[in-house]
Amino acid sequence: MNKQPEITEQTRSNLLEAFWSLYTEKRIDQITVKEIAARAGYNRGTFYEYFADVRECLDLIEARSLPRLDELPPMPVDPVPSPDFIESFIRLYKEKFKYYDVLLGDRGDPSFQRRLIDCIKAAIVNSHKLSEVIGTVELDYLLEYILSGMIGIMRYYFHIQPKGSPAEIVAIIYRLMGRNMMQQILGFPQKP
Repeated sequence: MNKQPEITEQTRSNLLEAFWSLYTEKRIDQITVKEIAARAGYNRGTFYEYFADVRECLDLIEARSLPRLDELPPMPVDPVPSPDFIESFIRLYKEKFKYYDVLLGDRGDPSFQRRLIDCIKAAIVNSHKLSEVIGTVELDYLLEYILSGMIGIMRYYFHIQPKGSPAEIVAIIYRLMGRNMMQQILGFPQKP
């Protein structure tokens, strides 16, 4: 008997939501298939029709949370870049905040931040052919530094929620990055 695609996708979605609600409460090694199925209103057999195990649920959510190339903000091309790149990055973070807050938080998967940085770094390098402008080793370190800092500040801002508007946070990140760092990435000559 063939299932209707809408029902199949809804069941899969319900199971993922049930997993996610449990994951926000406890570590993955404490979550059982039985709990996920019960919370979603299904039996264990239904879970196994869609997923091999609990870890597959987390892997799927993490994969969906990684930004696609078309979601990433355009890299500035002006030697004095505007904060648009950072504002776009914060907008993307807010859209995926439901997951990022937990995945990048204390109980999240430690490897997710690495995957997020690698995904964004690869997209930036590939879309702008930046390794042709400056050396790949230097570019790799610059992007690692920038992206780790941006993610760290956003984690702090969205998770701890200190005072400050998003515009103020963008201004702080922009000042911390500095013009020289962006000029190095974009291949512009440095000014003393």
